[in-house]
Amino acid sequence: MRYDWKKLNRQQVGAYSEYFVKMELTMYGFQVYSTEVDDRGIDFVTRFENGPFLSIQVKSTRNLNYVFVHKDKFELSSRTFLALVILFDYAEPEIFMIPSEAWLTPNPLLVSHDYEGKKSKPEWGINLSQKNLAFLERYRLEEMIEWLKQMK
Repeated sequence: MRYDWKKLNRQQVGAYSEYFVKMELTMYGFQVYSTEVDDRGIDFVTRFENGPFLSIQVKSTRNLNYVFVHKDKFELSSRTFLALVILFDYAEPEIFMIPSEAWLTPNPLLVSHDYEGKKSKPEWGINLSQKNLAFLERYRLEEMIEWLKQMK
């Protein structure tokens, strides 16, 4: 059966999600450039026509749960985005393109954890739940694509 995400291991889900986002952006006319090494928290860069380069970090999940990126690997800037891919069983993947600067105004969906005095590194988080899906809707790729194309 197609889209049976349980059949894929974690590495396969991550690779699939990254390629899926790249292909979707390509279909919208974006140029996509892969990075050789992902040691800076950037999976690829993209741009539309002669617009600015945008840095993209891809995260994926098979459930509504907590997803995060470490703060030292994900800079909050107007040209950095987190592409969140949600893989619901037996359904096409859903892509959400979240501007990194959205974390400057936290809400129930987008949170900041510094873990001062603890072993965990500071992180930007996404609290995925049925209740918080309404906050996520504005970042659906189809809703964001024209805005991304017009970035200067």
